Amino acid sequence: MTVTAVAPAHVGKAHRDGNVLRWLAAYTSSMVGDSVYYIALSWAAVQTGSASQAGLVMSVSALPRAVLMLGGGVVADRLGPRRVVIGSDVVRCAAVLAVAALLFLTSPGLWPLAALAFVFGTVDAVFMPAVGALPARVTSRDQLARVQGMRGLAIRFASVVGGPLGGLGVAVGGAAAAFGLAGLLIAVSVPLLVSVRVGELPADDKAGDSPRGSAWSDLVSGLRYIRRHRVLAPLMLAIALGDLGFVGPLNVGLTLLADERGWGASGMGAVLAGFGVGAGAASLLLTVRGRLPHAGQVAAYAILAGSVAIGALAFVPSLLAAVGTAVLVGLLAGLSGAMCGALLQTQADAAYLGRVTAVSGLVSLGFAPLSMPLSAAAIGAWGTGPVFVVSAAVCGLGGVVALLVRDLRRAELPK
Repeated sequence: MTVTAVAPAHVGKAHRDGNVLRWLAAYTSSMVGDSVYYIALSWAAVQTGSASQAGLVMSVSALPRAVLMLGGGVVADRLGPRRVVIGSDVVRCAAVLAVAALLFLTSPGLWPLAALAFVFGTVDAVFMPAVGALPARVTSRDQLARVQGMRGLAIRFASVVGGPLGGLGVAVGGAAAAFGLAGLLIAVSVPLLVSVRVGELPADDKAGDSPRGSAWSDLVSGLRYIRRHRVLAPLMLAIALGDLGFVGPLNVGLTLLADERGWGASGMGAVLAGFGVGAGAASLLLTVRGRLPHAGQVAAYAILAGSVAIGALAFVPSLLAAVGTAVLVGLLAGLSGAMCGALLQTQADAAYLGRVTAVSGLVSLGFAPLSMPLSAAAIGAWGTGPVFVVSAAVCGLGGVVALLVRDLRRAELPK
């Protein structure tokens, strides 16, 4: 049985719906706050300890986020995504402001920074699945692709604005001021989220199971639901392969490539800016169009074309060509990512969206980053060219999966 959330009434398209715009403002403020928080955390860690200690502090949040993510999906489905997002932002805001006050009053060392990173990672484990499940409760299914585009624009805006804001906070009042600014930005999201109207599931289906079982049984049923779904199961595999082939080259691989070619930090920044411009253009396209036909095929071909562009990055003759290629990579990756996200939102029963998002998040944030140290070691052994080509082939396999599986290839977004 397919469970459909009863979306609140909205006026016109999503980008003109006040309810969706309040959600978008809350999400954007929270994401900008996150960006400022990471700047403040890295600065405070570097100023307080050694480089290795700072690296350890920055990585503390990864373990609880990866370990608890699947359980966080169960929590989001059981309690409702809006309630979980509001609670998560309240906890994150309180933790950041507490550390800001502590740093303002004294010099406590690294332990409060490590504790804050651990709290953020733990809360992120429930926050991220809930954030992924919330759009389906805020708007109707035919507007979810547009909302994915709007969400992508918010992420790009946060990445562009958050860094300078964090740097300004540090320059004006040190890490304490930057943490305070991050806490205030996250706090802004709370009243906005309270004002957002959400659709509810039928009473018998709020847990995705009837009758409601234990948390463990909910988790198992969610994984079984994904495994048996004709679109979601291959879609998860396509996402995993795409991320595994994408994360390494576009993170550590690009740094090593820029060093090898003599582009320097400014050149690497230009390439990253090109990627951001391309990804932003893809998000803007979806925001304006709202829906693209043949979503499964579009995602597949975008992954395949993007994989070719990733491989080409290691062989372009100049920095200008690299920036142009990065724009193409960003455009195709942004398009495929938005299509995959929209298909996840529309193909999954609303009662399972938290768990579906949790599995997708675990793949992207838990498994894909493992490719970074492997990419670095491989580049050290064989050079950038072969590693970029292999990474592109792995990414391209995601597009092959999407094309070979008939139900995914024929998947459409609702009209």
